[in-house]
Amino acid sequence: MAGSGSSMLYSFLLFTVILSLQEMYRGKLASSELFTILGGFISSLLFLVLLTFIGNFQEASGVKTGWGAVILAEAVALIAASTVHRVCITTCFLFSAGLLYEVNKISAVTISKIESKAKRH
Repeated sequence: MAGSGSSMLYSFLLFTVILSLQEMYRGKLASSELFTILGGFISSLLFLVLLTFIGNFQEASGVKTGWGAVILAEAVALIAASTVHRVCITTCFLFSAGLLYEVNKISAVTISKIESKAKRH
């Protein structure tokens, strides 16, 4: 399992690459309806990697992670989506909500596995 430092670095690098590619191809992403939806999905991936970065940064700093990280990551992703097209803002929000739901489910499963292992020992 990757440590919080390396995960933080990789998520920041992914954020930088995804954001720069999105800005390079924003004309293409705004050219049709399907590409506009794709632009919203790409912005939601920005939300996911930025949320990972913020969570790892807070874990390394010893600060408790909460809804502030989610709101900050969502705000940055929505601002990045707004540079492509107005519809990207809506699709980014919807895709981000779905990704957040899935991350929460994965987190709950992981925590329950860790707690069950701790109870056995």
